[in-house]
Amino acid sequence: MLKAFQHLLQTQFSFLKETSLLLAVSGGLDSMVLTDLCRSSDLNISLAHCNFKLRDDESDGDEQFIKDFSKTHDLEIFTTHFETEAFAQTSKQSIQMAARQLRYEWFESLQKQYGFDYILTAHHADDNLETVLINLSRGTGLEGLTGIPEINGSIVRPLLEFSRDAIHDFATQEGISWREDRSNKSTKYLRNNLRHTIIPLLKDLNPSFIESFQTTQNHLKDTQSILDDYMLEIEDKVVESINENQIVYSVDQLQSLNNPKAYLYQLLKTYNFSDWTQITALLDAQSGKQITSSTHRLLKNRSQLILSPLNASSETSILIEATETTVSIPNQPFDLKLEITPFKEATSKDVLYLDFESLEFPLRLSHRKIGDYFHPSGMNGKKKLSKYFKDEKLSLIDKENALVMYSGDAVVWIVGRRADQRFLATEKSPKILKLSIERNAYS
Repeated sequence: MLKAFQHLLQTQFSFLKETSLLLAVSGGLDSMVLTDLCRSSDLNISLAHCNFKLRDDESDGDEQFIKDFSKTHDLEIFTTHFETEAFAQTSKQSIQMAARQLRYEWFESLQKQYGFDYILTAHHADDNLETVLINLSRGTGLEGLTGIPEINGSIVRPLLEFSRDAIHDFATQEGISWREDRSNKSTKYLRNNLRHTIIPLLKDLNPSFIESFQTTQNHLKDTQSILDDYMLEIEDKVVESINENQIVYSVDQLQSLNNPKAYLYQLLKTYNFSDWTQITALLDAQSGKQITSSTHRLLKNRSQLILSPLNASSETSILIEATETTVSIPNQPFDLKLEITPFKEATSKDVLYLDFESLEFPLRLSHRKIGDYFHPSGMNGKKKLSKYFKDEKLSLIDKENALVMYSGDAVVWIVGRRADQRFLATEKSPKILKLSIERNAYS
């Protein structure tokens, strides 16, 4: 197994050499074997151990085992304790999901703090099979059948090609010590139930089941790669615009595809939506209809579908003093520049000249209030902002994100769109304030 592992290092994971690695180690069979393989391969590893406080003295025993091991082998070690059950209750997650979140967040914090290049975990081929079966039982797409990725950002899993039996045989042969987790024998949890009941039956039916499974997975990964390349072409066709706040899809282009539902799934699967029939129906829905996931909103706006984060329209309120020259605006693709100028030039949506003396400082930037009105530049009389937005055919998301500049309670400028006639500079203005929008790379 050591030769096979070192061959993988040479052919698939050569980037792990000469780098700083954080190895997640529980004290169990898999992580102790990975630690031994990494040490024998002269990789630069430090150990990270989480005590989840779920098995009383056993959890503390695992921690002490790892500490003793690291001391014996002169390895740097990081340990932490979690109140996992309490966190699971407050975050409304299962114990397993809560523990997963806690440990990966901690690993990432160690990586940032100490500059580790990669985080190694000891997931193996049987873990991968269990994950695929779980995904299959819950309903999944192609990506769910490809299982656990070997490389996911800075997280690397170099044992995925090895079975649990191969890992156990190697540990026995090499005299590697490990700790047994009593909870792994319980069939209370779905993963353990699959491990102890379903998978042994599959292996009885076909002694080479793991190998056959890995061959199938390799074919599926190849297919996924082809699909990913094709979806890049589809995105170019159906995406009208994209920035940090939203992605705009063309309804007409989506409906021209042979199977819109399948394409919508591929386009939106990472945004936590689940009801794909309802999402497909959005293509023919009336304007204003929307569907939300736990993180995002998909809005039908005339001939468009607009995807945005749920927090994209977070409240903004910024005060601007007369002495300021640059104002950075959170969650907006531009900065606002201010300068006093002796003359007035041509105005535009991005450049505005105001009569300084007519302004009440500090000016205020915020989202509109219900009932606001202004005197649109170039027009007589006043108009409600709600009516202006409707006439301009702004989407619900654009309305929510629109920023308004106020002088006292009076509207001065719908930023980047229309100014109020009452505050514009004239030839008689003794002092002129120039406002200009400086857009960044996202705009």
